[in-house]
This record gives sequence, C-alpha cells and structure tokens, in this order.
Amino acid sequence: MDQTALEGMPEPAVLRLHTSDGQVLVTCGRSLLYRYDALDTGMRNLAIVALTDAGRRVDEVAAVFGLTATYVSILRGRARASGSAGLLRRRGRPPKLSDGQVAKARRWAAHGWTQQAIADRFEVAQSVISELLARLGPAPVQEVLPEPADAAADTEPAAATTAEPASAAPVHAAPVHAEPVHAAPVDTEPVAAFAGTARISTGTFSCRYAGAMLLHAYLDRVGTQTILGTLTGGPARRYDDLAILTTATLGFALGIDTIEGAKHLRRAEAGAALGLRAVPELKTLRTRLGALADGTDPLQLQRAFAAGMLTADPAGDPVYFVDDHFVPYAGARPVAKGWNTKRRHAGPGRDDTLLVDARGRAVVFSSGEPTGLSSSLPGVLTQLPAVISPDAPVLLGFDRGGAFPVTFTACRDAGADWVTYRRAPLAETTATPRKSWTVRDGKRVTVMLADESVQLNGYGAARQLTLFEHDQPVLQVLTSDTTGTGADLLCWLRSRWRIENTFKYASKHNGIDALADYAMDIGPNTQMVANPARVTARKQAKAAEAELVAAERALPQLLNGQDTPKQKNAALPGAHARIQHAQTALDDAKTALGPIPAKVLATELDPDATRARPQLPRRGLQMVLRLLTFNAEAWLAEHLNAYLADPDEYRAITRNLLHQGGHVQYGNTAITVTLDRPDSPRIARALHLLADELNNTPARLPGDRRPITYHVKPA
Repeated sequence: MDQTALEGMPEPAVLRLHTSDGQVLVTCGRSLLYRYDALDTGMRNLAIVALTDAGRRVDEVAAVFGLTATYVSILRGRARASGSAGLLRRRGRPPKLSDGQVAKARRWAAHGWTQQAIADRFEVAQSVISELLARLGPAPVQEVLPEPADAAADTEPAAATTAEPASAAPVHAAPVHAEPVHAAPVDTEPVAAFAGTARISTGTFSCRYAGAMLLHAYLDRVGTQTILGTLTGGPARRYDDLAILTTATLGFALGIDTIEGAKHLRRAEAGAALGLRAVPELKTLRTRLGALADGTDPLQLQRAFAAGMLTADPAGDPVYFVDDHFVPYAGARPVAKGWNTKRRHAGPGRDDTLLVDARGRAVVFSSGEPTGLSSSLPGVLTQLPAVISPDAPVLLGFDRGGAFPVTFTACRDAGADWVTYRRAPLAETTATPRKSWTVRDGKRVTVMLADESVQLNGYGAARQLTLFEHDQPVLQVLTSDTTGTGADLLCWLRSRWRIENTFKYASKHNGIDALADYAMDIGPNTQMVANPARVTARKQAKAAEAELVAAERALPQLLNGQDTPKQKNAALPGAHARIQHAQTALDDAKTALGPIPAKVLATELDPDATRARPQLPRRGLQMVLRLLTFNAEAWLAEHLNAYLADPDEYRAITRNLLHQGGHVQYGNTAITVTLDRPDSPRIARALHLLADELNNTPARLPGDRRPITYHVKPA
C-alpha cells in the first residue's frame, strides 16, 4: 500500500489509458480522470505530473503512457521549476526577431535604412534581414496628402513626415563599411534599378579569381546585362538581382557543381571579380536565386543568350547537332525511368535534349521525362527559328537513336535538312561506289561512297550514302540533303561527337547533371505501361502452341515406333484427339489475346500510382547559367588558342587561367585588371596577346558602366 494512503482504505484501482476517435481517456477504476486530444502534448504532460503528485508511482505512470521513468522524472522537474509553461517545449529553432522587431525592420527598410544598419540595431546577421525583406518586403509607406496651396509655405517639407522618431537610430549610425543612404546628393543621377549597396565604387582589391574576369569579354558581347535584366525577384537592397545571377554564373565558371558549393568561395575576393564588396552568403544566394527562377521562362532566356552569341560570333556553317543526355536520379521520389547509357540498364532519371552548333556551343535545350530523341526533337526544333533567321539553312545531325521516320518528318516540317546513320541491318546497294572528297582543316579527305536514292516507309524518298572500305560496305548514311557532296556530309556526321564532348565537358566542369532543386510535382501516373493481362495471355498462347507442336511430333513417333500394328491402330484416335484438342486450345488462346491491349494506363493497374515530375524553372535557370559559362569558356579558349596553338591542352589551360590571381583596381572611370604572370613563358605570352586583343573592344561588368582593361604583370 502506498504511504500516502490512509490506514484501512482499499487498494487503489488500476490506472488505464484508452484512445478512441482521436481522444485519450485516462481512467482509474470506474472514474474518468483526464480526457484530451491525442496530439495535445501539453495536456498529456500535465496529466502525468498530476498523477505522480497524487501518489502514483513514477514507473507505473510511465508504463501507462508508454514513456520511460526517466522522462517522467524530467517532466516533474520542469513543472517544479517553470510550472505549466515548462511542460511544453517549443520545437524548432527560435526566431531571431520577434513580431514587433519584424514590423520595425520592415518599416525602417521602407524609410531607406540599409540592411546592415537594421541588422546592427537588432544585433543579428545581415543575412537575417535580407531573408526577411526578400520574404515579406518593406512595409508600404503611405504617401503624404498634398497640402493646400495657401498653407504650403508654412508647413514642413513632406520628407520630414517620413523620418524616424528621435529615439530610433539614424541611418548614418551604421558601421563605417555600410553605405549610408544620405551619401548621395539629392540632385545626382539616381542609381539604376539593378544597383545594390554592395557595389564597389572605387578601390584596389586583391583577387584570387581575377582570371575569371576574362569571361566578361564574352558576357558583354552577348548582352548578358540586358538579358538578365529582364528577370525580377523579391525585394532586396544590398544585392540586386543582377548581382545574384552573376554570382551564380561565376561559381559555375569556377567549377562548383551546385549552389551549395558557393560557400567554398572566398566571398570578398569573388566579389572583387564581379564589382561587389563580397558575394552573397549561401542562404541569401539560394533564396534569391529561387525567387528569380520562379518567375522565369528558362527556355526563352536560353534562346536570348543563343541569339546574342550567334550574332556576336556566327558559327560559319549551318550545321547543328542534337542528342539526348540521360541524367540518373538516386532519390526516393517516383520519377520516370529511362535508359542509362553508362550503366546499360533502365533507371530513374530525366532527359536533357541539347542542340549545339558546328563548333560545339550550346544553342537551345529542353528537359523532361526520358522519352527518346524521336519524341523530344520536335520541341527543340520549334525553338531554333527564334534564335536564327526562320529562312536560314539548317542541317541537323543526330545518331541512330533518332533515325526513325517520325524524326525525319519533324525535321522536314520544320524546314531543316537532316543527316544520320542508318539503323542495322545495312540495306542492299544498287549504285556503284565512286570517289568523293572534301577538305577538312586544310587537308583533303577522300572516301569511296555509293550514292543513291531510297524509299523510307513512313517518310518517302531520302538520299543514302554507303561507305566502302576494302571493297566492303561498312556503314550507311541517310540524309535529306541532295546538294552537298557525299564526303562533306559524311565528315559532318562524324563530327557529331562534338555534342558528346559538350555533354562530357559540361557535366564534369559545369555541373549540368547536378540536382538543382528537390521540389517536384506529384500527380497520377498517366504513363502507358505493359499490360500484365496481355503478358499472361501471351504465355498461355505460347504454351498452347508448344502443346500443339508436341502433339504433332508425337504422331510420327507413334507411327515409326516399335509397337505392333494393332497397338498403333488403337493409339491413333488418342493421338489425333490430342492434336485436335491442342489446335482448339491454341485458337482459343489467340482469340483471347487479340482484344487485350498491349499497354494500359498505370492508374488502371494501380489507382494510387503516382509520378514525380521535377519542376523546370529553378533547375532551368541554373542550366541556362551553366551553359552560359560553358559557351563563355569555349569562346575564351578559342581566342587563347589562336596564340597558344595547343589543340590538345588549350581547354585545360584556359580553365586553369580562370583561377589565376591578380589585382583589380576600380577607378572613377575605368576598371583595371592586372593578372599574375603564369610560370610558363608560352602561356604568359599567349595571355598577354589575348589581353591586348580584348582591350581593343573593352568589355564591361554586368551592372557597371566602366570599361575593363586587362594587363599581365611584367616578369
């Protein structure tokens, strides 16, 4: 008996806990002690403490509520120390600012305070204020009503009505490194819409990424500032939208795979390469980039960059290559499956369809579920007229994965010629092989080709080129181009490996395969899948066919056996009956197989079947920036190799030069970049000549009007 019970009292009733319809009932014998919602942790803890204070043993109460005796003791200690407030702990990280402080921060931001000044007032990091304003924005400021004309001379200026009270810290009370709002005179030219307070005005900065500033020569030529200026995100003051986008571009150029890799950059030195005092912190960069992507059409953005690229630096040849690139997915979402060419089996992932020009530069792309080139090619072709002139000639090269009549028809409907390999087996050749030649890289290339016209089912007439080596046909090429020489078309098709090199290089150095966003749209699986009923019916038909073959084979075996004629005559009716029965079963199986569809909707087999579809905007924007850095590096490498003359290593040397250190001087009217001299004399000479070439057409930073001049530090 418990010591708290009086002498002579009966033993206490058994303590029980019941759960019904989301309610928890705590009973003792026939008495109901407590009733509360199953999710109400505070009421549960209050009941536990009350029961133990009433004399119930700690281990007994813990067993009833499914807890440990140690945790029940902890709850009792919290109740003694903090009362009922200690029984319910707030989950998650506590907010940095109270509701009142949030309202003040928004009001001060609307009145012109810098984010750093607000952060210093509340003693929090500047990123806290930046995220708050990006999410909620400054508080709306009510416009002052106009004063009557006769009272205007006796009243204070309207600006005085929006000033902070005397108790609030003035804007100029912020630390020295924060730029005060009153620093600019009222009558000066207003700052452009894309300018933020983190922009560098003047000064000299050491920069370990000074070599990456060479990419600004390409970015300025294709109109990066104008194109990215069309994107708008959430409100912010320190880092404008252009600063966010150029920071991500610089990071991809320097080799980070994901946005998370930006935290490994030295913020101040990376900012010096972009005209910023420091690049944004990771949280700011991720939040702001996501806000920019949500209101963006990445495909239209890529077309604008491609048009600028081809205008500034035309390809020279109207040849383009297109192919699919499978990107595997290792998560748990039910994404679509495709053929993983590296592992040689099917797996979950997505397909990126990329179209490049004759020099391997990315032009347009699309992204979606794995389908195959014959399905994704029409969507890419519709984007091409927006990049080049609709009447411009186009020769599209692709591999055997797209060699289907539906693909050929899509090219013909888009007004483009095509060239591809013929799928096996090789067709019979009726034309006599003849020599055909062309010139590649200053060298004459001669091949033996049989040139003829063939009819393709589902398409029509096409040109067929059969390559002969040692008097034997080795491959066949199909094309709709009837004017080009056979050797020229064959050489262009062999150059299709340029798009494979683009995929390989951009995947390794620009992170086009990286997962950019975890957000996916989950919906019903509308894909057509194999019908298991038809699979079962086909198995039955095959079994019936095998039985018929066995029955027909048994008849001659019976006739040629060792049995007597009397025995054979007795067994013949059974053998014929077996054949007849097998034939009937086969006919019935084929009849049942006919109306069963080969594929059905996945939801017909499983009503709960779902499909996860990655959201395109956020990943699409990053894809555009990655391809922009890829094209910029390719352009820079081509110009460097004009002086380096090293076709094997010029891309690797260019990538290394992007990390070349130096100093950046921001003057009132110009920006001077002084690069450290490379150790190799031939690279130093090529870099010096490249700098002279770029200085002939001075580039500008996105968001800055001052021209850039490049120099190499003297030996």
